[in-house]
Amino acid sequence: MWPRYAGLHQQHSVEYWMMASLLYENATVDESSEAVRVSNPDAADVFFVPFFSSLSFNTHGTNMTDPDTEIDRQLQVDMLKFLRESNYWKRTSGRDHVIPMHHPNAFRFLREQVNASILIVADFGRYSKSMANLRKDVVAPYMHVVKSFMDDDPPNPYNLRTTLLFFRGRTVRKAEGKVRAKLEKILKGYSDVHFEAGYATGEGINASMHGMRTSKFCLHPAGDTPSSNRLFDAIVSHCVPVIVSDHIELPFEAELDYSKFSVFFSVEEALVPGYIVEELRKVPEERWVKMWGRLKQISHHYEYEYPPKKDDAVNMVWRDVRSKVPAERLAVNRNRRLKVSDWW
Repeated sequence: MWPRYAGLHQQHSVEYWMMASLLYENATVDESSEAVRVSNPDAADVFFVPFFSSLSFNTHGTNMTDPDTEIDRQLQVDMLKFLRESNYWKRTSGRDHVIPMHHPNAFRFLREQVNASILIVADFGRYSKSMANLRKDVVAPYMHVVKSFMDDDPPNPYNLRTTLLFFRGRTVRKAEGKVRAKLEKILKGYSDVHFEAGYATGEGINASMHGMRTSKFCLHPAGDTPSSNRLFDAIVSHCVPVIVSDHIELPFEAELDYSKFSVFFSVEEALVPGYIVEELRKVPEERWVKMWGRLKQISHHYEYEYPPKKDDAVNMVWRDVRSKVPAERLAVNRNRRLKVSDWW
């Protein structure tokens, strides 16, 4: 089990779910599994690196200051030493290795030394383009914090959700997340908008769950990086996400058209007083009901489960990993025959 004391650190527990899916005893025969663990390394398409880098940061490096971060740093040093001594790492320079680093500060000391590998990330907010990109890496959803809305089938959901726009969360953030404090001022004074500063305590999570389930739209501004857990809480609450970010990358976008169940605003648009509220009020009931219905259809893709289920979050992540294999093999094969520096 993921440590209970970890609390909200479960948001970045994708590393645990990926490993658990490989250890599931029926994975070799279960047709719903996108990844199967093999005993012969030569038969493997990719190698999963079972280092819980997000958990390591949350346990040893949260305050970001030495000497408290030394254990997190040393674990990364030890892991890299182990990898570099492996013949399978040497064979491809790590290109066919899958390394989860979902927390924005996970594996932060030695990232650049594993930048050829397939990285599992929440977004690209703290990575350079030379280190992480959509060509080789996979964006995975956070594990949602609120409970999934399992009994959401009223005859008239549009009228039952009386709040137009809902937000509850921390308003003091870094980088692009500074937009939250500005939105707080802009969205004051509307009777059908609920914007509240809050923290993800047990009581706070319940308040967020209730608010999302009784709202038509849920506001998703950037956090310290372009993404935040709030998006996935909204999806499993069937509250149409209103995404405010100029640089967000979304999980499973090769298969899912987010425009069918989300509304997008640039930061510039969002900061025009009244603009977001006016645009949301223009959304016809028929269109909203279609988006709400689509959320109910796709929300299972954001559930991390054990045993894993067909098309759940971990299987969707593994499916994305599989899609990166051809590009990885191309890079490996080209590198083996090049006699000069790559001209690309």
